[in-house]
Amino acid sequence: MATVTGKAFDIPLLKRVLAYALPYKSTFLVGLFLTIVLAFLSPLRPWLIQFAFDNYILLNDKEGLLRIILLMAGLLFIESGIQFYNTYLTNWLGQSIIRDLRVSVYKHIMRLKLRYFDNTAIGTLVTRVVSDIETIAEIFSQGLLVIMGDILQLIVVIAVMFLTDWRLALISLSTVPLLLVATYIFKKTIKSAFQGVRTQVSNMNAFVQEHITGMSIIQIFNREEEEMKKFKKVNRALTHEHLRTVWIFSIFFPVVEALSAISLGLLIWWGTNNVLEGTVTIGNLIAFILYIYMMFRPIRQLADRFNTLQMGMVGSERVFKVLDTNEFIEDKGAAKFQQIKGNITYENVWFAYNEEDWVLKDINLSVKEGETLAIVGATGAGKTSIINTLSRFYDLNKGKVTIDNIPNTEFELHELRKSIAVVMQDVFLFSDSIYNNITLNNGNISREKVIEAAKLVGVHDFIEQLPGGYDYNVQERGAVLSVGQRQLIAFLRAYVSNPTILVLDEATSSVDTATEQAIQRAIQMLTRNRTSIIIAHRLATIKAADNIIVMDQGTIVESGTHNSLVKANGIYTRLHELSLLKEERQDH
Repeated sequence: MATVTGKAFDIPLLKRVLAYALPYKSTFLVGLFLTIVLAFLSPLRPWLIQFAFDNYILLNDKEGLLRIILLMAGLLFIESGIQFYNTYLTNWLGQSIIRDLRVSVYKHIMRLKLRYFDNTAIGTLVTRVVSDIETIAEIFSQGLLVIMGDILQLIVVIAVMFLTDWRLALISLSTVPLLLVATYIFKKTIKSAFQGVRTQVSNMNAFVQEHITGMSIIQIFNREEEEMKKFKKVNRALTHEHLRTVWIFSIFFPVVEALSAISLGLLIWWGTNNVLEGTVTIGNLIAFILYIYMMFRPIRQLADRFNTLQMGMVGSERVFKVLDTNEFIEDKGAAKFQQIKGNITYENVWFAYNEEDWVLKDINLSVKEGETLAIVGATGAGKTSIINTLSRFYDLNKGKVTIDNIPNTEFELHELRKSIAVVMQDVFLFSDSIYNNITLNNGNISREKVIEAAKLVGVHDFIEQLPGGYDYNVQERGAVLSVGQRQLIAFLRAYVSNPTILVLDEATSSVDTATEQAIQRAIQMLTRNRTSIIIAHRLATIKAADNIIVMDQGTIVESGTHNSLVKANGIYTRLHELSLLKEERQDH
């Protein structure tokens, strides 16, 4: 795999980009052929004008002039048609390539470990998937092929100039060495500027995404003014980087125009004297004036095209950095859940999110088929980490987790997660209908099954009262629903998937008493003859659990039934007393 180096023309990086053009090889070759044709057609016009002046205009040959004008009109029509088709073709090629590349990047991101998302701003990934990939399209539509065409046109024009009159050619090219120096300096400075722009765009996207998502917190704590100051700082940094590119352009383009004007002035001065002496024809002089325009325009555009290519290279460097991230959960298991009963065992499990900052320390526990295990403890005790390692959202540092005596690493990852349903405390709903949020677009789950489950949970009436019922759009993150309603939807999502193992992570911590009672009725049905793990703050919800473990600082400090733990006069006893006190306050 090619290593990204960030050079102006990184050949290995360019090869990786071009690899995505292989499915469209014929289109790329047609575009390349048309680019070559255009490079040879363009210099024909000045030559025809020269020929018209020297052979028809000066000789007052009106019929010959008409023929040459018709020929030039036909050439212009053909050139315009080719230019149109080539522009459409290269843009179509660029969009097709980034469509495929965006699919690859998004598919890659979906396979990454949750640990990667813990350490990467979501706005940064949005930049990679959207705007950075857009710049890659321009490598094909405005960059690579166009640069090749401009260079080829330059070569053809210079060759024609020397074939026509080497003296006029040398006069016309007299300022080119200075232009090459200016272009080289421009190339180096604009690359740095564009890298700064892409960095600041990424920072802006990350800032805006995070702060719009957390807008309720900003308004609740009256921090609008402070956050606005931060936004202005990020915005100024982005503006500064853009102005750097504007400043560089504003210097380079006038330099090109000045050198072009100097070449033109020298040509007219020297050429006019030779026309008067009869050593140069008027047609040649007029043709060379047009040649200078045709020569300096591609050179000036080459700088612009180079910038486009450079932006695409910078964007592709960032995109491939994501694609080169191999932070995956290893998926080499072959076992399936077809005959799994649901016996779960944790054997000497150690786990840390960061190096050896242990969250779980030598955990040993077991849940038999059809049993319900409840886990309680203070925030940060390691409760959620237990279920994260069960579904392999994170892999263990030491020890193993087995299901029916088979390590969970030996199951196919898809099979493992398909068979374990999790209801989280922080429910995420997509901007879609209630029905699609429950089924997650699984065609195997019928609407009748969803409605039946909703009635069992006691949420059917609430859904039917919404405009459109099950087709009601909950908006982004379920903003139009209450916290309790969102959790009921998440509970239905788990219920209809008919899992082998059920996990409820604080699933009733944010619902009112009536909603909790509805959930409790459904939990009793759902957990019947099914292995279940329940993490709860409300101890009333876990009294009937077969086993309860109490966690403290990553270790299991107590275990037993509700009654035995209450009598033990330990941590669970104190938690139970606090829970009763809280319930009494709520009743009042």
